[in-house]
Amino acid sequence: MATRTDAPTRREQILREAARLFAERGFHGVGVDEIGAAVGISGPGLYRHFAGKDAMLAELLVGISEQLLTGGKRRVAESGGDPEALLDSLIEGHIDFALDDRPLITLHDRELDRLRDSDRKLVRQLQRQYVELWVAVVRELHPELAEPGARSAVHSVFGLLNSTPHLGRPGSLPGRAGTAELLHRMARGAFAAAGAPGV
Repeated sequence: MATRTDAPTRREQILREAARLFAERGFHGVGVDEIGAAVGISGPGLYRHFAGKDAMLAELLVGISEQLLTGGKRRVAESGGDPEALLDSLIEGHIDFALDDRPLITLHDRELDRLRDSDRKLVRQLQRQYVELWVAVVRELHPELAEPGARSAVHSVFGLLNSTPHLGRPGSLPGRAGTAELLHRMARGAFAAAGAPGV
């Protein structure tokens, strides 16, 4: 969702408002009528786009997992084999997600277990593939790190970058560019520390 530059479709508008409302008040605290009102259509009108709230939640969580993996693979393909540039690019892409799609981080933390088993398994499968893109480049830059250590470092950096829902309202942050730069420095520092001797 964050990477689109053209006008959002009605379906994307519905998903954006559903994500915001679900993150603010919880999945069960939001009705279809409220989501419809947020995009200017009747609640029943939503059923022309989605079978119900469960379908919206599944599309949100599966969709962002697919988007992150697709973006990660594109960055790998465009890196020209330079692991330093690739790691910076992967971090930048994840920071864009973490700053622009914060409600989805909250949704994943709170509502993943509400998905059907098949959808939850798909999310986990996509996430594992995304993690492995990072593990490969981290191990190339820090060959002293065994695979489990590199994977732990990647998950730790995700925890750092995905902390954005707890940073306060956008107006309370030091500007988007400043926040992105800070997160980037901290992520690179964490990987450097993970690869340091004796760690």
